[in-house]
Amino acid sequence: MLRGSPRSAISGVTGLALVRLLTRLTDVDAPGSRQSFAERLSQWLGWTDAIALSAALNGGPGPTPTGMRSAVSADESEFTRVRNALVKAAANDDAPMNTTADFVPFRRRYHAQQQAMETSIGPLRARLRARLAGRSPAMARLAAVDAVMEQVLGARERTLLSTVPVLLETHFERLRRSEADAAPAQPGGWLDAFRHDMHSVLLAELEVRMQPAQGLLEALRARQPDPS
Repeated sequence: MLRGSPRSAISGVTGLALVRLLTRLTDVDAPGSRQSFAERLSQWLGWTDAIALSAALNGGPGPTPTGMRSAVSADESEFTRVRNALVKAAANDDAPMNTTADFVPFRRRYHAQQQAMETSIGPLRARLRARLAGRSPAMARLAAVDAVMEQVLGARERTLLSTVPVLLETHFERLRRSEADAAPAQPGGWLDAFRHDMHSVLLAELEVRMQPAQGLLEALRARQPDPS
């Protein structure tokens, strides 16, 4: 159970980054939404750290055959490949540059990125669980806990994160109105600012979604022998 305020309950740096970004948007755009989304999100994020924490509490490094070390190296490579591919996809901004554009293309793109995250991270997480399950009874229990958590909290994750584009749309409209009112020296600067914010939120969400897989990978690494 999480203790203290929702904000103090966040122990993951990546989760904190996402909450801070979204809180900044909701503080400016819709003060009431901070209670309904950002704080609920912060309460949910804390459980992902339990995977790595549980691995640390269940035992330190132990002897690992060379074959297993090679398997972990392959898992690390796959983790890196998946993460890098998603980071690259997040950077490919094909939304229109027209400063009179509406939010629809951005919403479509954000939803596509979220779908890509789910499609890519799910199999990676399952792969890491399978590796853990074959290591030891303690690691098998950890893998089972993660499987249950994914099943139980998966729907909640999708519901909460599906709200992100709604916040971004409000932010988009506010920036566009601000340009119309202020007659900026650089027309379209608001759109560049929005693109930057949206990209930052995408990356922060990616780190949150990758966190359970990263915890599983850390559990596998924890069983590696000291090279010395």
